[in-house]
Amino acid sequence: MAQFPQHFLWGGAIAANQAEGAWNLDGKGPSIADVVRGGIASGQHDAVIDPHLYYASHEAVDFYHRYKEDVALFAEMGFQCFRTSIAWSRIFPRGDEQTPNEAGLAFYDNLFDELLKYGIEPVITLSHYETPLALYQEYGGWKNRALIAHFTRYCETVFRRYRGKVKYWMTFNELNNMNRMPFATGAVDADASLQIIYQANHHQFVANALANKLCHEIIPEAKIGCMLSLSTVYPATCHPDDIFETQQLRRRSLFYSDVMMNGEYPAYSRRLFRDNGITLAMEPEDLALIARYPSDYLGFSYYRSVVHKAGAQLQIDTGGAKGEDNPYLKKTAWGWPVDPKGLRTVCNELADRYRKPLFIVENGYGGVDEIAPDGTINDEERIAYGRQHIIEMAEAVADGCDIMGYTWWGPIDIVSAGTGEMKKRYGFIYVDKDNDGNGSLARRKKRSFDWYKQVIASNGEVV
Repeated sequence: MAQFPQHFLWGGAIAANQAEGAWNLDGKGPSIADVVRGGIASGQHDAVIDPHLYYASHEAVDFYHRYKEDVALFAEMGFQCFRTSIAWSRIFPRGDEQTPNEAGLAFYDNLFDELLKYGIEPVITLSHYETPLALYQEYGGWKNRALIAHFTRYCETVFRRYRGKVKYWMTFNELNNMNRMPFATGAVDADASLQIIYQANHHQFVANALANKLCHEIIPEAKIGCMLSLSTVYPATCHPDDIFETQQLRRRSLFYSDVMMNGEYPAYSRRLFRDNGITLAMEPEDLALIARYPSDYLGFSYYRSVVHKAGAQLQIDTGGAKGEDNPYLKKTAWGWPVDPKGLRTVCNELADRYRKPLFIVENGYGGVDEIAPDGTINDEERIAYGRQHIIEMAEAVADGCDIMGYTWWGPIDIVSAGTGEMKKRYGFIYVDKDNDGNGSLARRKKRSFDWYKQVIASNGEVV
């Protein structure tokens, strides 16, 4: 098997809203994730939090209080990096304050110190489906240009606070999901028009550029990237309509990285906007900012591939677009096709298109785990999924793709963003909690724990 670079970063990835809990402690304000009872992908939420209803994000797996125990387990696996997000509403509870919440800043100081104690590099997402709720309720989310200033104030605050601790940053999680998950990715209404969605995107592109600018000014040695959900997309047949529509569908995702990585709106966007009656309101300096401060690398999630047939109605969830059945692939219990070769395909596609480093920051297997009578959890399907994808990732490196690292989603069981469940588990570490919030929250190693430990120890040679 092909070899990984000597300084390849192996680790795992979670999001604050799916793991931390402590949703209203130590000055934290509510985020959009805190008003969702099911999966955030649906955009269905309560206007007011009902104390009689169960919200999975409110306690999650209590990483907020248990992070030392969890980080020690990550270190035991040999993690070299750990991706998580800063909950924006821990730092600015409403999102629009001038002065940050010190207790929130102190929590991430302590978390990052704990990671660094074990030699684990923090990889930090600034906005991961957890926009402060007030910025949605009172401003209308990212369709309001005012959010640029609020976001950049937040960015400057955390860059200055953690400049000696965090070298790897990402701005917005899976921004290309905005087309189908506008509430999660832009805090705009689930039924928002394309005009509103692309206007919100423009504001996020400007904010992305300004965050890049601030990061390089405050932490010159840091790398800051964008992050997308990028399934491989195959045409259903060789019919020209299937092939052309598949290309157009792919452009709907790569549009986001084209802007943030290349620093300009691609030529094909002119027709997209014209055909859909979209007119973007811009300030005179916006395009120059986007051009001057592109992303350093492209982080992306990859779980499955998609087959597209011309004229088919598209749906999307946190794993990417849903398409036609692929008869050549097996599916997980949740109906996601398993396509390791698709990961190699995506890596080559992105390497050719951008010629910048790639970072696979989400890849994993969600399934139901059963505890055997002897207490073991033999998650063979998770191990097989990981093994197959790592082998193809190694082939992509041999193909010439510059891949910075790989962070498994998620190394510890967390609340599913797509369904709001605990039953859909990704972790190498089992958490005793069910879909209704019952359980001790005790941690238990699965068989995959030792498998991933040997993968890291061998730098991917033993899978």
